[in-house]
Amino acid sequence: MKTLFEHAGGEEGLRAFIEIFYRSLLADPLLQPLFGEGRPSHIDNLTAFTVETFGGPDTFSTEMGGFPLLIDAHRGLRIREDQRRRFVELYMAAADLAGLPDDEPFRAALRSHVEFGTEVAVQNSHAETDDQLHPLREVPRWDWE
Repeated sequence: MKTLFEHAGGEEGLRAFIEIFYRSLLADPLLQPLFGEGRPSHIDNLTAFTVETFGGPDTFSTEMGGFPLLIDAHRGLRIREDQRRRFVELYMAAADLAGLPDDEPFRAALRSHVEFGTEVAVQNSHAETDDQLHPLREVPRWDWE
């Protein structure tokens, strides 16, 4: 059975998706304050994270700072629930715009991935101590539901 990474079109397919998604984040008045003017490294990092999560190469963990980078990136942002929900909405819309597969098993995995990830990000964004961080400390491996 194909991995989610392969089903999504590999690194090329996921990068195209993340580029569309990231542009939508920067254009959204609710989310733009969390991202500022944006940085090209965000696209690289989010693509590598998604690739690794979906069963592709582990470049994010081995060469880009791994999960500690995500923890540091979210600390202090104090992400609100309305921002989390909007992030999920734009993520799923970007999947359509990028032409990612629209079969139900893939979309269910994609949605569960972003729902879980945003919940972790929200918790970590409010943590004032390491004990308040979500217990996840490594890139999760996502699979078919």
